[in-house]
Amino acid sequence: MKLKNVILSTFLLSAPGMFGVNPYLPLWEHIPDGEPYLFDDPDSPGKQRVYIYGSHDTERTGYCGRDLVVWSASPDSLNHWRYDGVIFESLYDANGKPLNENGKGDVLFAPDIAVKTLPDGRKEYYLYPNVQHGDRGALIAKSDRPDGPFKACNWDSANPAAAVGVLGFDPAVFVDDDGRVYGYWGFGESYGAELDPATMATPKPGSEPLRLLSGFQEDGPDRFYEASSIRKIDDKYVLIFSRWSADGEWGLPGSNYTLAYAYSDNPLGPFTYGGTIIDARGRDTDADGKTIVTATPNGNTHGSILKTGNQWWVFYHRQNGDNEYARQAMVAPIEVTVTPGPGGKVEISEGEYTSEGFEITGLNPFTPYPAAIASHYTGPTPAYQEYPKVHYSGPWSRPLYSDTPDMADPYALEANLSQVVNVTAGSTLGYKYYNFDGFKKVKKPVLELTLIPEGIEGSIKVYASAPWKDDAALLGEANLPVASKGVKTQLSIPLSGLRKLSGKHPLYLVFDSPEEGRQLCVIESLVFKR
Repeated sequence: MKLKNVILSTFLLSAPGMFGVNPYLPLWEHIPDGEPYLFDDPDSPGKQRVYIYGSHDTERTGYCGRDLVVWSASPDSLNHWRYDGVIFESLYDANGKPLNENGKGDVLFAPDIAVKTLPDGRKEYYLYPNVQHGDRGALIAKSDRPDGPFKACNWDSANPAAAVGVLGFDPAVFVDDDGRVYGYWGFGESYGAELDPATMATPKPGSEPLRLLSGFQEDGPDRFYEASSIRKIDDKYVLIFSRWSADGEWGLPGSNYTLAYAYSDNPLGPFTYGGTIIDARGRDTDADGKTIVTATPNGNTHGSILKTGNQWWVFYHRQNGDNEYARQAMVAPIEVTVTPGPGGKVEISEGEYTSEGFEITGLNPFTPYPAAIASHYTGPTPAYQEYPKVHYSGPWSRPLYSDTPDMADPYALEANLSQVVNVTAGSTLGYKYYNFDGFKKVKKPVLELTLIPEGIEGSIKVYASAPWKDDAALLGEANLPVASKGVKTQLSIPLSGLRKLSGKHPLYLVFDSPEEGRQLCVIESLVFKR
């Protein structure tokens, strides 16, 4: 790649509103449980947009929040997501009276959405907000637009504060090509039922809910925990879910921090277990080949898959901060292969936990990124969880929030500086992957870190491969600026050997100090410079 092309690429990626890396929404936005859909754009006839529907981690001391918001993007520009606003709040009953004495709305958990095409061609969108309060667990809401607003539509005629329907925890709903409707739900046990298309919430007359998968405490490969999501691919029905891995699987303790799938020729099974789609623990191996966790050691995740153009993606979420209440939207490319016909297989590759997001050719070295997009953060000893708290001996990112989600540039670097804290001796920060094609003619490259030193002696080493392996490629090193205690500082680390690299490589920062167990610095951002 010629240098002028690198400069042009840098300009494009640095333009306002352009980001696209993991987490792919702004770092101040916390949308877990993301369900991605490609729907008609109501404001641009003939075009479509990708909409992401998830819960909203605004409670801060507990899961989720009291509103649902939606973000969307053009399928041709998935590195530019737009805030489309609040689409639903569960505030009032069927008679317009407040549902709760404190005036607050219900907490809304992982939602889903389904679209029904009417005889005249118009579309109705049904939102399943996953209310877990009172008698409203089956509440649904309707709109003529995918971005709402949505209005509750299945109130019980005998109780204006209750909803009618069979759907339970983490609902998923699907309208098949023949117009038949199916619902899926469950916590610990997986259920499904054919729904009445007239109500979109109650079982079809004559049908009953069925158990679909083995539960996480039962024998069987499924180990279903929660997070039902349903997709139809060709002639196959693919059920995506949060799976509790078995103790010792991959050499790690059991965890529900993975998404898995099962598939069937029929919407209600029987289903065949397929495998893991994403493991948000960031599994890797150490120098001895032993499996290690390079991200949060445990948590929950929820998501689904989507195809845009010729590319399949898995959408999921990561834990952020030192508890489970500030989750962030993530994405990874995957491959999906379907063998059509009765008994045909569905094969989905396992995605990799990275910093790339939609920038699957690699991060642009000359674009400033928040340090909190790290995909590898380990300390001198393994992190562990005491639910909901996570204990780190090394780095983690401090959650960031905003009261102005409709800001002019939600991806502006200044608004997304989620600080990486607790950087101690023996810590490693990693970023998978950077594209190093642009350094062929760069004679004196440097890596510039924006950080706040603690005034403690220490050093930073920069690698372009795993530093714990025999082929570790050391690019440069520098000492921490002890005299700049408490002052935001740009530390430039001279690099060598970059001109020999091409294509994608990871970037690792390794920290050392004679002062063990003490925070050496807080890191805000990083960028390569010429």
